[in-house]
Amino acid sequence: MTVLGAGDVALMRGLNAMFAEAFEDRETYCSAPPSDGYLADLLAKPHTIAIAALAAGDVVGGLFAYQLDKFEQARSEIYIYDLAVAETHRRRGVATAVIEALQGVAAERGADVIYVQADRGDAPAIALYNKLGAIETVHHFDIPVPQRGGRGGAE
Repeated sequence: MTVLGAGDVALMRGLNAMFAEAFEDRETYCSAPPSDGYLADLLAKPHTIAIAALAAGDVVGGLFAYQLDKFEQARSEIYIYDLAVAETHRRRGVATAVIEALQGVAAERGADVIYVQADRGDAPAIALYNKLGAIETVHHFDIPVPQRGGRGGAE
């Protein structure tokens, strides 16, 4: 497992491409790729975590997560935003190993918990997360943000 830093833009691009294939969503992951500078800045932020699983130099699994500081207590939680494994490497423990690597990062950072969402009907993801943690039933809502003055909101 490789925890990515600011100098790992090429690996982040590989992770992004693997997400596109695994999620069958090239539109989201490939239609407007960010610049190298953007990715380097993102990977350097203290609240972001990217982990890649490599095989023969290729990204075959990984995750992107955010560390969220809490307001009600002096603590933090880590949210797994995306986690996937290339189809050719599934059922080999890659996802579990990636989460275990994240657990190590979380422990180093003093985080209290890691959480993740799974889509209803995504049986493999639900089985994995059920094996590693406790399930909570929640509702997820996407609330649109009105656009002001074009992309980015600057006026």
